[in-house]
Amino acid sequence: MSIQPHILVAPHQVSEKAVVCGEPNRVNRIVAHLTDVESLADNREFRLMRGRYGDTIVTVCSTGIGAPSAIIALEELYQCGVKQLIRIGSAGALQPQIAIGDVIIAEAAVRDDGGSASYVKPGFPAYANHRLVGKLQAYCAQHHICAHSGVVRSHDSFYTDQEQDLCHYWHRQGVLGADMETAALFTVGRLRQLEVAAILTNVVLFDQDVKAGVNDYVASSKASAQGEQHAILAALNALCD
Repeated sequence: MSIQPHILVAPHQVSEKAVVCGEPNRVNRIVAHLTDVESLADNREFRLMRGRYGDTIVTVCSTGIGAPSAIIALEELYQCGVKQLIRIGSAGALQPQIAIGDVIIAEAAVRDDGGSASYVKPGFPAYANHRLVGKLQAYCAQHHICAHSGVVRSHDSFYTDQEQDLCHYWHRQGVLGADMETAALFTVGRLRQLEVAAILTNVVLFDQDVKAGVNDYVASSKASAQGEQHAILAALNALCD
């Protein structure tokens, strides 16, 4: 079977259930919860490992930052036979009640990214698989995890000159948080008839300076790290329950 050109794996190496994340090192933190872990490939921003969660084999793949590389990962995982996919990511809050380390379960996403626009007109909705969303919500409720469900916004840069105005605009519309990949994964996943969901850890408070917030996250604040662990376990249980 042919090797995929970017993620460098063949279909026989990949399971039907997959977790994706932006940061390659997050792959290592996710597979810490798996058994029988095997490293599959490590190329550019794409690090792939496979392991077992309970009785279920799960493939874990990093996508790097932004819609284009996230779509490449999704498309090549799809070519390898993936049918269900959950993004474990990070986001910046657009509402003041969302604390550092809270999780956001994305039910839908504003398509302010360029990647999904290259596939289908902006009027096509980006929304998650309802069954997976329900499983994420149920896990968080059962384990008393502070989770917020609703709409997120995906975009291509958080260093624009209009960033504060953009954040306040989407805040007024009730959007929960902002990331850079969810809308593209929901859109292209829907076009490919995949079941896709996303659970995001909040790492920046609403109206906090973005650069300061990102630096806090890089320093691995306790709340962010705990939130990521909550998101990991929620995603694995949603896929494997």
